[in-house]
Amino acid sequence: MSIVTLVEAIWLFSAVALVILILLHSPKGDGIAAIGGQAQLFSSTRSAETTLNRVTWSLAVVFMSTTVVLSAGWLPGSTVNTPAPTPVTSPQAAPIPPELPAAPSEPTPVTP
Repeated sequence: MSIVTLVEAIWLFSAVALVILILLHSPKGDGIAAIGGQAQLFSSTRSAETTLNRVTWSLAVVFMSTTVVLSAGWLPGSTVNTPAPTPVTSPQAAPIPPELPAAPSEPTPVTP
């Protein structure tokens, strides 16, 4: 597994987890407590919201950081900023023009 693949996996995980955590936030302050009653992991709703905010901000920083690193091409093996290969051309003679049809030697009679 290359370093680029590892950073892409972290980036993908942080994106999905960030979406889930943002959906857990409640605009009215209910947050996790609204999902099946009081959260049992935390001593109060306030500590649950505080922890959710910290984790969300941490994942946002991880997501933005990996986005910058991946898009800038700073990792070895990254193909973001590699220039396109120049085509190799072999020396050739001047192109041969297509043959033009020969002009008729006598004018063709026009029949009415």
